[in-house]
Amino acid sequence: MPYTAYSAKKSYIEKHPEIIQKFTNAIQKGLDYVNTHSSEEIAETIKPQFKETDTEKIAIIVDRYKEQDTWKENTVFEKESFELLENILEEAGELDTRVPYEDLVNTGFAKAAAEK
Repeated sequence: MPYTAYSAKKSYIEKHPEIIQKFTNAIQKGLDYVNTHSSEEIAETIKPQFKETDTEKIAIIVDRYKEQDTWKENTVFEKESFELLENILEEAGELDTRVPYEDLVNTGFAKAAAEK
């Protein structure tokens, strides 16, 4: 199940598909970077966002994320992951009614970004 998901209204997606594609491409580019660079390289890159933390500690944290397989290879929100999320929400008492995957998830932009 993805750690982070992004959503937009269907009307916005229909009116601005180029923005949605560019955003998705940018997220994919980030995934490509973390999946092809060392923890030390990533730590150096993100260091400005964590000024109070030394680079070695950032690299250790990035290593942990890599060991946990936190970053997927692409941004496609698979049906199995969606159903797992629904299971978690149901068990937490936050979901009363399930919604079909096909009604909520649009993978077209993610698949296009992954093919670049």
